[in-house]
Formats: sequence, C-alpha cells, structure tokens
Amino acid sequence: MSCLKLLLVQTDSRQVAESSRDFVEDVSIPDGCSLTRLGGAPDATAVAQAAPDVLLVEHRRNKDASLQTVRKLQALCVYIPIVMLAWESSEEFAIAALNAGVSRYLKLPCGDDELRNLLHDLKKKSAPHSETELQGTTCLVGTSAPMCELKRYIQQVAVADSNVLITGETGTGKELVAQLIQENSGRRDQPYVCLNSAAIPEALVESELFGYEKGAFTGALSTQEGKLAAANHGTVFFDEIGDVSPTVQAKLLRAIESKKIYRLGSNRSRNLDIRILAASNQDLETATSQNRFRSDLYYRLNVVRIEVPPLRERLDDLPLLVEHYVRHFSRAFQKRVNGCSNAAMDLLFSYSWPGNIRELKNVLEAAFVTFSDQPDGLLQLTGPTARSLSGSAKLGMGERTMLLQALTATNWNRTEAAKRLHWSRMTLYRKMVRYQVSPSVKPRNRFQTN
Repeated sequence: MSCLKLLLVQTDSRQVAESSRDFVEDVSIPDGCSLTRLGGAPDATAVAQAAPDVLLVEHRRNKDASLQTVRKLQALCVYIPIVMLAWESSEEFAIAALNAGVSRYLKLPCGDDELRNLLHDLKKKSAPHSETELQGTTCLVGTSAPMCELKRYIQQVAVADSNVLITGETGTGKELVAQLIQENSGRRDQPYVCLNSAAIPEALVESELFGYEKGAFTGALSTQEGKLAAANHGTVFFDEIGDVSPTVQAKLLRAIESKKIYRLGSNRSRNLDIRILAASNQDLETATSQNRFRSDLYYRLNVVRIEVPPLRERLDDLPLLVEHYVRHFSRAFQKRVNGCSNAAMDLLFSYSWPGNIRELKNVLEAAFVTFSDQPDGLLQLTGPTARSLSGSAKLGMGERTMLLQALTATNWNRTEAAKRLHWSRMTLYRKMVRYQVSPSVKPRNRFQTN
C-alpha cells in the first residue's frame, strides 16, 4: 500500500517552533506515513504542493483560529479528510469542529496506537477509492458509503460488455451513471448515442432508431441512417425506456436478439454491434406484470442492474454537492460566492429532496439569481424557496427525536446518551451537528408526544 501523505497545519503561529518539537516528541507518526508541516494560515499553493492524503489540524489554545483553519482547508480541499488534533479539548469545541468540516477528532496527548489506528482506518477507507478511480470527464459527486459502493460497481460493470438497466428516482443522476459506464468501457473511443425515449414522437421513433430509405414515406427525400446504425461498435443509452410503445419494443427486441437492423422501406439487413444502457424511473417489473412492458425485452436489458440511491439516503454528500454547484454557478453567474450560510445548510439538511440532485441544483440556482454581494459571500435561502423547503416533511425527524430523548433521559450526558443509542461518541456528535441539536439549547417541549 502506498505511503500516506500527511499535512500538519499548526494554527498558533507564535508557537510553531515549540509546537513542532512538542508534536514530534509527544506524537508518534506511524510507519508508512510522511509528514509535512505548515505554520499559520493555510495557503492554497502550499497545500497543493504537499498533495496530502490527510490533513491534520493541531489545535492548542486559539479556538477561533483553529476553526477558521478547518473551514479554509475544507473549502480548499473538499475531498480530503481533516483530522483535528486537540491539545485543549471540550465537547462543545468537538461539536464546533465537526460542524466546521472535521472528519475525525482526536484529543492529545494520546497513545501511539490511537493515531496509528485512526490513520490506518483513513488509509484503508481511501484505498478502495484509489483502486477504483473512475476515468473520463463525467463527475459523480459524493464520498458517502452508498456512492463509494456505486462507483466501485460502475467500474466493475463498465469493463464488461453486458447490457445494463439503470434504475432510480427522477433526478438521481442515471444519465451520469450511463456516461461513466461508457467512459470506462472498452467502447470509450466508439460512438455514444443518447436517446430520450419520452421526447421522440411515437410516429417518428421507428425511423429515428432504424433509419429509412429514400421514398419509404412521404417526405423521405433521401436515405437516412438511424441512431442505432450511427452507434455501431459503440453504446446506445435509452433514457426512460419504459415510455417506448409496444410496437417499438418488439422491433427493438428483434434488433437486440438478431443483432441486425432494417431501414424502413428496405429488405436488406445491416449487422449491429452495440452495447445497450437503459434507464427508467418506473418499476419495470410491475410494468411487465401488467403487460405494459414486454417481459422478454426487460430480461434482455436487465442483464446487469444498477440502482442509483436517492439524495435522502446519502445526505453526507450534501456539503460536497453544494460546493460543486456553488463553483459551477459562481462561474455561470460571474458572482463571487463562498458557500451557503449555516441557516441555509440547516434548511438543506432538513429537506427530504423528492426531486433529488436535480432539485438541489434548481434550489441553488434560484439562490444565485437573487444573490447580492455580501461581506461573507454566503448564500441565503429566502422567499418562496425557503418557504417550500421549510414546509416540507422533515427528513430524519424520527432519528432526531430519538437523539433528543436519549439526551434528555441522561440529563445531556453525551457519553451515556451514546451508549443508550449504541453509537460511538463521534457518531453522536455528528448527529447533533446534522440535526442542529445544540448543547446550550434543550428544546424538550417541541418534541413531546401526547
């Protein structure tokens, strides 16, 4: 396994030299790790030159400086885990650090095994990501467990040549998954044709797919190659395949089985070598049982199945997605935006996202439309957008209630509450951050049940 590059950022600039000696004497850097130190405020160039796998922030006395450092690093290095090494610690500061973007929190001084085990765990988790790095220009944002599993599966599926059925709710990114499969497949240099089955008028579907000969029908003034022939030796992606009519389903099945196509008005066949990727937000199994979709075509398409998780099942990716779209819209609108305010992020985390990533993108675009320059450069969610999000059913309210009940029952003793919930203390802190449960505010009455 390759060396793990650590970048240690020391925030108390007046004590950097002393701090460096103390750190070397008191903390043992595990074997297989290289350490680079950076004193003072992090600089984008210095961080880029270090190319770290893990960022270590050493906190001594200045809490505000340490949290500001974490926020800056989180903005500079969205995908790199940040570990807070705190010589001076409290539960309130640990929660604030997690809220600022820290992945792990370790109180110093610690035993050699604690830091070694923590870094080993981070290294082990990063290994599958590096071993399954997807190629191409398509970006599938997310480092949550469901997304890491999806990316690993995409890489396995891509190198095969089997047909793939991609399922998932509207707006989850099924088309991006199809593009990633194409870009990581052996057909990456061959044609890639996307067809939105719902957007093609039924009367034109057959001619669009198979092409036609000159004079085949009124207006056919010249021979036209169809989409399937244009994709020969490459890949065809059928979006919303469930909307294809029964007649076209039969002809598509025939083309897949025989690997031949016929232009309209022609008796001559043409050999066809394509890989088919199909997507649907419908339940095709139910559609086949109701005779709305051919079962034989379904089984031809459903050789490999990929299900794209909805956003509500991977809310850990929400900060990364927000960062991604803030960068995108900052360029598109030519506005300088640093991110979302804490109130806006609270609102985004509380929403259930029935429209998934597409809806999140629309919400952020609407925020950019109404954004006026602010000293902090942070987006606010106001007006109809905020009212719509606030009025929705709150995701995770059951878990939030359970968390509050455990804290209330233990008189806000976090260690005992974590034991009651069978969570680690760090998991408890993360849940408190996610559901905005503050140790200084105990809103018992709001969540009482009759």
